[in-house]
Amino acid sequence: MNRRETVFEYLDAHGIEYTWYEHPEAYTVAEAQRYCHGDGAQHCKNLFFRNHKGTRHYLVSLDCNHDLDIHSLERRLGQGRLSFASPERMERYLGLRPGSVSPFGLINDTHNHVHLFLDRALAAKPVLSFHPNDNRATVVIAREQFERYLAAVGNSYEYIEAY
Repeated sequence: MNRRETVFEYLDAHGIEYTWYEHPEAYTVAEAQRYCHGDGAQHCKNLFFRNHKGTRHYLVSLDCNHDLDIHSLERRLGQGRLSFASPERMERYLGLRPGSVSPFGLINDTHNHVHLFLDRALAAKPVLSFHPNDNRATVVIAREQFERYLAAVGNSYEYIEAY
């Protein structure tokens, strides 16, 4: 089963409503935005970090039109410097490769090791979109349905001021 099908099966099994569409491979948000179908969703940028010791991992999802204030996040966590996690760590904890990172990777984090930070601005958006762990498609999901997904997957998460 491919990564996209795994996400769809998980969402379906939990009664979570969503729509999706295919598009050419998109490794960056800028590329993905070229393929949106006027879906009305807030497209999200997703970044995967580790603390300086490599003992904690964080996924950050934010409005794709903004940049993360990494230094503010570092100060908030009090764990020293954050750095982007390696492709190997991404594969180990999220079962993903660079260019396809999304909160749907938490499906693969069976030990709920990764903490998710969501940009507080996303809490006000009625519809969000993410890759379904495959950068050749986009899932469009109501925020309430996305929060049902987060409750089902079981990883810790919180909304923060990301920029």
